[in-house]
Amino acid sequence: MILVTYRTSGGLALGVRTARGILDVGAACQRLGCEEVPHGVDQFLAAGLDALEPLARLADRAREHADLFLVESTLVLGPPVPRPGKIICVGLNYRAHSAEINMAAPAHPVLFSKFGNAIAGPGEPVRLPAAAEQYDYEAELVVVIGRRARRVAAGEALDYVLGYCNGNDLSARDLQMRTSQWLLGKTLDGFLPIGPYLVTRDEVPDPQNLGIRLWLNGELRQSSNTRSMIFPVAELVAYASQYLTLEPGDIIATGTPEGVIMGLPEKVWLKPGDRVTVEIDGLGRLENELVAGE
Repeated sequence: MILVTYRTSGGLALGVRTARGILDVGAACQRLGCEEVPHGVDQFLAAGLDALEPLARLADRAREHADLFLVESTLVLGPPVPRPGKIICVGLNYRAHSAEINMAAPAHPVLFSKFGNAIAGPGEPVRLPAAAEQYDYEAELVVVIGRRARRVAAGEALDYVLGYCNGNDLSARDLQMRTSQWLLGKTLDGFLPIGPYLVTRDEVPDPQNLGIRLWLNGELRQSSNTRSMIFPVAELVAYASQYLTLEPGDIIATGTPEGVIMGLPEKVWLKPGDRVTVEIDGLGRLENELVAGE
């Protein structure tokens, strides 16, 4: 399934993207009855993998009710995971990226965090505050956890994944490199746009064979494939789960390939008015405009 959230007067609503349009899950539940489907966005993500089968049955039953489907272009989509419990990011996970910024490829996954304030949705303007100058982009595959994972083996790790989405790990490099800890430059407000869709794992048979691309104002800047990851998705989920329990709705941003501004000989940093577009095979296109902040 392909899942979305969209904005209503009552907050974010859950939808399923289909050939007929976006199924209004809440309206379908009211019309058809679905006590087993957690149709609120937060409730659905908390249920994770357990909610997929009942939701699929609801979508099948709803096919004969045309008025339950909305036209996607009329909706304002939100982030598919609006309030993740944990945001785990992975640094230096592509060798060519490590090389371009003159850092050694790691022997173990480099994990750091962002906070929930960093989440932004597709099409949402992202503010660049005056407190920094060296703004950069990072196209990333984002993994959404679907059930509790603690000390899982790599061979079983993908069984704990709910799905995948595009992400842009925006970074203020001058703040990031001010100290040995990267957090400050990584978790400014809106600095992790994700979306537009959450594509469930059954639709992504091999997360290590996905083209990943980023455009800045229409110019292709990053073009790679997730097979170039040093640590693949399964290893990242397994590794993180050895040290902290992953819960449904947690997300892992799996690192960026080469092509970031920080790695260029002449660095023209992001500025207000720039548009950044991220596209990963099968996951749609995530686009955000950068605007001036305070």
